[in-house]
Amino acid sequence: MNDEANYRQGWRMVWITFVISGLAFGILGSVGVFLKPLVAEFGWTRGEASLGYTAAAFSAATFGIVWGLVADRIGTRPLVLMGVVFLSLSLYLLSNQTALWQFYLGYGIFGALGLSSVTGPLYASIGHWFSRNAGLAMGVMASGAAVGQGVIPFIARFLITDYGWQNAYFAMACVYIFIGLPMALLIKDPPSRIAARQNKGPVIDEQVFVLPPREVVTWISCAVVFCCMCMSVPIVHVVAMTSDRGVDPQSAAAVLLLIMLAGAFGRILGGKVADMTGVLKAYLMMSLGQTVLVIWFPHVEALWLLYGFSILFGIFYSGVMSTILVSLRVLVPARHAAVAMGVGGFFGWAGMGLGGYMGGVIFDVSGDYVWSFNAAAIAGAVNLMILAALFLRVHRRTALAEA
Repeated sequence: MNDEANYRQGWRMVWITFVISGLAFGILGSVGVFLKPLVAEFGWTRGEASLGYTAAAFSAATFGIVWGLVADRIGTRPLVLMGVVFLSLSLYLLSNQTALWQFYLGYGIFGALGLSSVTGPLYASIGHWFSRNAGLAMGVMASGAAVGQGVIPFIARFLITDYGWQNAYFAMACVYIFIGLPMALLIKDPPSRIAARQNKGPVIDEQVFVLPPREVVTWISCAVVFCCMCMSVPIVHVVAMTSDRGVDPQSAAAVLLLIMLAGAFGRILGGKVADMTGVLKAYLMMSLGQTVLVIWFPHVEALWLLYGFSILFGIFYSGVMSTILVSLRVLVPARHAAVAMGVGGFFGWAGMGLGGYMGGVIFDVSGDYVWSFNAAAIAGAVNLMILAALFLRVHRRTALAEA
């Protein structure tokens, strides 16, 4: 298959991944919508309910490394097929939950066997279809997750209002299996990944990379923990925070919808900026915007202003997500792509889980969300310092190599 044929096939894989990742991340984005109905039903605290998000994030983090190693050896399609089945199964289990441990189990299965086996292997594969516009392609691919995180919670809110939370979970389980399985059967790996897996054909010379893969993954993983802590507080808690002000549940859910829909554009923008300026500069710019914006959420009172503010945050937060993916694609060789995504994902999901739980616990202690969002901004500042150090490290190594 020549470069042009690979390019066309790569874009087909981008759109398939757009749909599948949208379904997967839609479940995760729905945690905040189900939070208050479950608290009302079972009498849990918000910290306890927020821990469901943490269970999903940490299980995805742990198993993402495993599925990355497996994908580097057997390919992507088997893992995606398995993941789609477990996405639906986890929703079915959640529709029948009656205790807190079952809530954690359902989201744990979703993260360990669904989300992590779908997203990491797919994300590692897509970028290697492209010899040009890799950032743009990965940004479009990643925007599916943002659309899913916006649209599916909004639909779930309608289902909860009209039919109850149990039926909402069950309806989502049925839809996911009928959409996801046919899409998963269409998955293919790019030639470079197949060649690396089989030790056939040309292999990318790792000497062209400025830093060794392990060092790159270590730097990015350290940064990712803190940037994901920063972004997860609004994702998990903005619906509850808005409804606490007396806003009706549907209008409150619209705040998250706007964040995610704007995020679809932000992920594409982040990928394109990475193509134009370099991945680390783009990552720094998007992280700075996210960090500056997150601290203001509890202080924006007017609903229309909160909507506008949410759009801005969605653009920058999702730009961060796509630049992380592009960084791992550009700075790590094809033979290590899936495990690099898995390790990066481990620390990303750890940060998401810590941030979501942190926001709930701080709310329980303080009685409002001001300090929850302050803590998110502090995490964002730490992320910026790590990224700046990595940027200087790469700049110095590049200068030495060119001297």
